[in-house]
Amino acid sequence: MRIVIAGGHGQIALRLERLLSAGGHQVAGIVRSAGHAADLRGAGAEPVVLDLESASVEEVAAVLRGADVAVFAAGAGPGSGAARKDTVDRDAAVLFADAAERAGVRRYLVVSSMGADAGHAGDEEFDVYLRAKGEADENVRARSGLDWTILRPGGLTNDAGTGLVQLKASTGRGTVPRDDVAAVLAELVETPATAGLTLELISGSVPVTVAVKDVAGN
Repeated sequence: MRIVIAGGHGQIALRLERLLSAGGHQVAGIVRSAGHAADLRGAGAEPVVLDLESASVEEVAAVLRGADVAVFAAGAGPGSGAARKDTVDRDAAVLFADAAERAGVRRYLVVSSMGADAGHAGDEEFDVYLRAKGEADENVRARSGLDWTILRPGGLTNDAGTGLVQLKASTGRGTVPRDDVAAVLAELVETPATAGLTLELISGSVPVTVAVKDVAGN
């Protein structure tokens, strides 16, 4: 399959690119800076330099045409300021979904966040982030033209992955290594029966492949 990842230089995205390319998939990662290209190539992905904050729907759709799966893993990042939570975590996510529909890419995965909620109150930067992610998720869930799955990890760590997770509609609070988030995403790419699900993810006791099969009803 050909998989296009928005936010291709992110910590989860780079891990996902390695997994997907090792699995024989053709992977492209959208990045803002040409300086990130070597890192993507090292992960087995084709770098595509495009700024999702200024690109048009047609420019993004041109990258997505011919893809089997689109993955939105972009984020403004900590300390980027409240305004960029809206322009990246919300607006770029909506743009990417618009472009996927225009390009005819039905399978659409979103890396969201536990606690994402369009009605979340508060004015701190993290409050704005959760609200922006929630608004983006609501936008995607309303689309009949996408076979979407939204993944909402708990607190992210750089601990080595264990391959053991808890993946449910509601897990309660917890943490999860980025390695395991990428492993779950790679499994979701291969499991279209998870379309229409919003899933929370934390560390647990169930192997990743089993956890994904369980939520898919297999």
